[in-house]
Amino acid sequence: MGRAAGILAALAMTVAMGLAADWRDLLRDGLEGWEVLGEGHWSLRSDGVLSAAFGVDRQRELQGEGDIARSAFTNWSTRQSWLYTKREYEEYDLHLEYWVNTPGNSGISIRDPSQARCGIAEQPDFNCTPSKQGYEIQIDSDYTGRWPTGSIYGLARAPEGLANLGEWNRLNIESRRDAIRVYVNGKLAAEHPGDPGRPAAGPIGLQLHDVHSFVMFRNVWILER
Repeated sequence: MGRAAGILAALAMTVAMGLAADWRDLLRDGLEGWEVLGEGHWSLRSDGVLSAAFGVDRQRELQGEGDIARSAFTNWSTRQSWLYTKREYEEYDLHLEYWVNTPGNSGISIRDPSQARCGIAEQPDFNCTPSKQGYEIQIDSDYTGRWPTGSIYGLARAPEGLANLGEWNRLNIESRRDAIRVYVNGKLAAEHPGDPGRPAAGPIGLQLHDVHSFVMFRNVWILER
């Protein structure tokens, strides 16, 4: 699909959602229904685009005399920030569009009652991040490639090439009691029946993965089932 056709398709979907009374814009009231976790800077622009990045103030943490220990740099550079809904959701369809720098990384958290507390810690613990507590839908822009965009991280790997690097992409997530399905730009990317040991409901989170990533979201819509 060419860029012009892709833009028209995205606009058509957005208009259709706007006309459907049951679809709800999660950014309609700004960030009132959301909670910023971690030290990332989350900003909603007047055109409806939500942007997230770490600012120069974090770089000052490492300034000073002497060398920087590898452990200190790793903890600093891999600490995450998340934007979580204050409400919890169970069965729903979620639509959003995202843009992330290349190489860059982001993700969507669902059903994670911990609200990424391990990822935003001073020393991140990747054994209990959202992909382990609930589920994380991966966004990977030529970052590592191990779990391509659309993967249900650690559970179902998406095929490569569904996302367009350096462009806006559409992501749709179907959350059901007996299934999770992910679509990238209209194509099925991954599905999984869900882990019976994990929560069936929880908040929705948007990820700022690390200090080197910059991410934007728009048209964040939900349809509860």
